[in-house]
Amino acid sequence: MRSLSRKLKVLGEAQQSLQEDIVENVALGVRVEARVQQLCQPKQLEKFRTFVGDLDRVLSLLLSLLGRLARVDNALNSLEDDPAAKERQTLLEKKQLLLQQHKDAEELKESVERRQCLVYDILSFQLTNDDLDDFTHFVKMKSSLIVEQRNLEDKIKLGEEQLACLMDSLQPKHSRS
Repeated sequence: MRSLSRKLKVLGEAQQSLQEDIVENVALGVRVEARVQQLCQPKQLEKFRTFVGDLDRVLSLLLSLLGRLARVDNALNSLEDDPAAKERQTLLEKKQLLLQQHKDAEELKESVERRQCLVYDILSFQLTNDDLDDFTHFVKMKSSLIVEQRNLEDKIKLGEEQLACLMDSLQPKHSRS
C-alpha cells in the first residue's frame, strides 16, 4: 500500500508539473494568436483558430476512443470462454463500432495535419521566422501535452483503483485480528 501511495504521490507531482507546462504552452498559443491577429487578415486568423480548435478536439477524441477500446478489450478478456455469452456479443459489437469510430477519427487527424501545413504556409508570408518557430513549437507541444496529460490521468486512475482494491482486500484481515 505504501508503494502504491508513493507512486500516486509521484504521479500527482508529475501531473502538477505537466499543468505548469500546459499553462506555459497556452500562454505561447495566446502570443502566437495575438501575432496572427496583428499581422494577418481576418480570414487567416479564423483559419488559425479553427485549426487549433480542431487539433484539440481530434486528439481528445482519439485518446478517448483508445481508452474506450482498451476498456472493452479488458472486459472481453475477463469474460469466461463461453462464446454464446450475450455479454461477449455485445462487447464485440461495441468494439467493432469503436474501431470504426477510431478509423474515422484517424482520418480527421490526417485532415488536421494537412491543414496544419496549409496554415503554416499561410502564416509564413506574414509572420517572422521566430513567430513561425513559436507556432510550430506551440502545435507540437499542444499535441504532446494532451497525450501526456491523458496518460498521467489514466495511470493515476489505475493506481487509485489498485489501492482501493488492495485496501478492500485487507479489510477482512484487519477485522479478524
